[in-house]
Amino acid sequence: MSAVAGKNSRLVARIPSGVRKTIQAAADLEGASLNHFVVQAAHRQAQEILERETIIRLNREQTKRVFELLDKPPKPNAVLLSAKNVHRGRDK
Repeated sequence: MSAVAGKNSRLVARIPSGVRKTIQAAADLEGASLNHFVVQAAHRQAQEILERETIIRLNREQTKRVFELLDKPPKPNAVLLSAKNVHRGRDK
């Protein structure tokens, strides 16, 4: 289990026997222990979720628009200026 380095910790879960049998059958087909299979599957799913929720993907047009806005940001409108003043008033 090279993906997990350092000190190991224990994870205990109660699952219905039918679910365990299904997971065990899949682990057997992969030639993995039940524990290794479950940890790898949970780790893979966790990585997918973290990637999906933390990485923003843009197409070329969207990327171009972001860089244009960074190079030439729009002037602040009245709502933004008002919000800035409210924020500064709270900081004092």
